[in-house]
Amino acid sequence: MPRVTAAAPASCSPRGVIPLRSSRASCDSRPCAAGAYAGKRLIAENTRVQNVRRMELETRIRNQLLRPELPPSSYDTAWVSMVPLRGSHQSPCFPQCVEWILQNQQDDGSWGVNPFDSSVNKDVLLSTLACVLALKRWNVGRENIWRGLHFIGRNFSVAMDKQTTAPIGFNITFATMLSLAIDMGLEFPLRQTDVHGILHLREMELKRQAVYGSCGRKAYMAYIAEGLGNMMDWDEVMKFQRENGSLFCCPSTTAGVLIRKYNDQAHQYLNSLVSEFGSAVPAVYPSKLHCQLLMVDALERMGISQHFVNEIKNILDMAFSHWLQKDEEIMMDIATCAMAFRLLRMNGYDVSSDELSHVAEASTFSDSLQGYLNDTKSLLELYKASKVSLSGNDSSLDCVGLWTGNLLKDKLCSSTLQKTPIFGEIEYALKFPFHATLERLEHKRNIEYFDAWGSLMLTTKCSSFHVNQEFLALAVKDFSFSQSVYQDELQHLDSSWVKENKLDQLQFARQKLTYCYLSAAATIFPSELSDARISWAKNGVLTTVVDDFFDVGGSKEELENLIELVEKWHEHHADKYYSEQVRTVFSAIYATTNQLGAKASAAQGRDVTKHLAEIWLDLLRSMMMEAEWQRSQHVPTVEEYMTNAVVSFALGPIVLPALYFVGEELLEHAVKDQEYEKLFRLMSTCGRLLNDSKGFEREGSQGKLNSISLLVLHSGNSMSTEAAKKVIQKSIDKSRRDLLRLVLRKESVVPRPCKELFWKMCKILHLFYFQTDGFSSPKEMVGAVNAVINEPLKIQMSDASLFISSEK
Repeated sequence: MPRVTAAAPASCSPRGVIPLRSSRASCDSRPCAAGAYAGKRLIAENTRVQNVRRMELETRIRNQLLRPELPPSSYDTAWVSMVPLRGSHQSPCFPQCVEWILQNQQDDGSWGVNPFDSSVNKDVLLSTLACVLALKRWNVGRENIWRGLHFIGRNFSVAMDKQTTAPIGFNITFATMLSLAIDMGLEFPLRQTDVHGILHLREMELKRQAVYGSCGRKAYMAYIAEGLGNMMDWDEVMKFQRENGSLFCCPSTTAGVLIRKYNDQAHQYLNSLVSEFGSAVPAVYPSKLHCQLLMVDALERMGISQHFVNEIKNILDMAFSHWLQKDEEIMMDIATCAMAFRLLRMNGYDVSSDELSHVAEASTFSDSLQGYLNDTKSLLELYKASKVSLSGNDSSLDCVGLWTGNLLKDKLCSSTLQKTPIFGEIEYALKFPFHATLERLEHKRNIEYFDAWGSLMLTTKCSSFHVNQEFLALAVKDFSFSQSVYQDELQHLDSSWVKENKLDQLQFARQKLTYCYLSAAATIFPSELSDARISWAKNGVLTTVVDDFFDVGGSKEELENLIELVEKWHEHHADKYYSEQVRTVFSAIYATTNQLGAKASAAQGRDVTKHLAEIWLDLLRSMMMEAEWQRSQHVPTVEEYMTNAVVSFALGPIVLPALYFVGEELLEHAVKDQEYEKLFRLMSTCGRLLNDSKGFEREGSQGKLNSISLLVLHSGNSMSTEAAKKVIQKSIDKSRRDLLRLVLRKESVVPRPCKELFWKMCKILHLFYFQTDGFSSPKEMVGAVNAVINEPLKIQMSDASLFISSEK
């Protein structure tokens, strides 16, 4: 295929700084020398400023991870302020909240308007009405009340707009509060028909709710109880009280209970809340761990989690402790529970899928509050969690994945959902399972569409959370810098290494440098892991050359000669080359392996070059075995085929040398351990079977046997090709699960960063063979190459998306 070669980058300097160059001849003159000196000083100063800015961003993010800032909720603060002092209905229990309302009205008369977004929405109307009620309840702030009433009057059409996103239970809560305000003597600048219209919407909503008698419906009515007033049975509401004394960890609902029915635990909950936050309360409490998990997820999705390793470990350790204690903060919210499960399991914590068994069926989800609300975010989190399956014993995860997947597919057909940010997230999750993605591709997509998913938001009745632009700023800096590094590395490989080794002169060999480098850059992405990427890419190219040499390029004598040369290694003699082709292929393997071996030996503090040469010898011998089978028309058993195929699939020279370059000490006994061998076997089994499945027709036309054709042949043709493919798919799924379980296991001889390379290669293979044989295709992966290496970020930003409502 025509190679997709990265153009020379605009800058080879860190952070995209353009170097100032001068010709050698002109350097003799003082003005030019002075100019060059000034240019270097400018570059150094620019780099220093960029580094300072980066460190500032990291510090601020680190502080947020440790102490998440929960923004105040005007709506919840208003309800808490309406709680009377016990024994005295004429005095507020929390006067500081009343004072906060008086001091925090916006210039337009509203409460709850975000300073970064001046648009009026239903959140703002609900918050403003709650604050007006609170002030009227204690007969203070006459001017504030008047301005609030007129704000509601001017913007009342928003409340009636069915196209505007509404907080949970808005039609019921807003109408009931409006009716209460009128009964209290407040006069709104509204037409009577407008009041009747919103009250009609409430009646319609209540009639619709009355049809359902599920547990989910009861939970929903209790959740919005403060907006139902005398229509609620408060004893029924109290059945949803949690151990911390709250109702749903929601200050407004808990306050609504206390206004009508004193409860000591509920009072203690609100008292602790006001004590911690002062005069204004958040929309959900406690929610620190939920926010921290959201931030950890965001950092991982954007490819910058490696900068906060210690902070993330502390958060996940705490989450794991809460998980073991079955803490309500994690377990009572389905989305939080699913997200915690996924993050903990993928970071090596031993968490059981049994904690999600209560939603193994769609019916049990429907009986929950989130299910009754048809909460798309919870569905998506459950779907993503279901994919982190480590064995066939995770049957409950398979069930969750099945029903959530079906419901999410149905949601893609919804015209309403298509206009929301979460639509793209669902579409992507359904199309690309997490085991068939390239990390750097995902990072780029998540950075570019950060506004669509990155709002660190909670599911509340009335609250919006500002998109964390500091996460975005650091991710943009990190990705852009690493892209300049990738471009330099690929340019070096193409213009120097390939040509020096005359690999571009081998007529039989596919030119796959860009694909090989893509697989390295897209997974071993941190810029400092250059040696690991270079090793991965070079050996990827060499294994492709060798594969083509054994398939079409070399005669029997040439192949035997190549193996003999590798066997002798340092003792080989230049005059023993059977042909120029052999000379070129062996010289490239020999020179590259010795060069990488020297670097790896220095990094490891012991000689590993011999091991790297042995990896190549194992590969060549296994390829020779397949060539002899084909020449003699020998039909191996499936077991014989697979025993040889895990080596001949040629992942050994790509992955195994790179293990020495990821910054971990890989001891000799670890390389000889069964765990090391099993990791390699499971990864290679996935690759071999994926290749067989997608390349079956092509290889069959060439007269080659593979696992599918062998299954059919050895069954006496009683097994159909389709049945054989299903058997192979089950083997792929099992090998992938077993591999992930081994990678995530904490008790290990092989260091975790080394183990992760086996999983990264497995993901690459699943993507390359996702729909077709992407590696053999001349065009299939070109877009991915350009996205990771060549094309700059294009941030999808809009004023409207800077604040994403946390409501469904």
